[in-house]
Amino acid sequence: QVQVVESGGGSVQAGGSLVLSCAASGYRSSSLYMGWFRQAPGKGREGVAGIDSDNKTYYADSVKGRFTISRDNAKSTLYLQMNSLKPEDSAMYYCAASPMSTVETPIHRADFGYWGQGTQVTVSS
Repeated sequence: QVQVVESGGGSVQAGGSLVLSCAASGYRSSSLYMGWFRQAPGKGREGVAGIDSDNKTYYADSVKGRFTISRDNAKSTLYLQMNSLKPEDSAMYYCAASPMSTVETPIHRADFGYWGQGTQVTVSS
C-alpha cells in the first residue's frame, strides 16, 4: 500500500510560480513511477508530468518548458515546479503513484493506483 499527500497549492497571478510537493510513503514508493495530474471543472483528469525512479521525465505539451517534475527518493517526496503560470493552468492538482516502475506516455490515470486528495491551483489574469 502506498499513500501520497500533496501540498503547496494556492492562488497566484499569471506569470507567477508555485511549487507543489507530494509526500509518499509505503512499500517500495521510491521505485514506483510517479506523476502529477490536474482536473479543471467540467474537464477530464489530464496527465501533466511523470517521472520514473531513474529520473526519466515526461511532460504534457501544454506545460513543456514551464513545469519541472523532480523527486527526492531520500525524502520520499515528489515535486512540481510550475513557472510562467497561465489562467488555463487553474485546476485541482493530484499526485499519483503507479504500482509499476514504468508506464507508457502520455501518462494515463488508469496506470496509477494511488492518489492524493488534491491541491487547488488558481491562476488569475
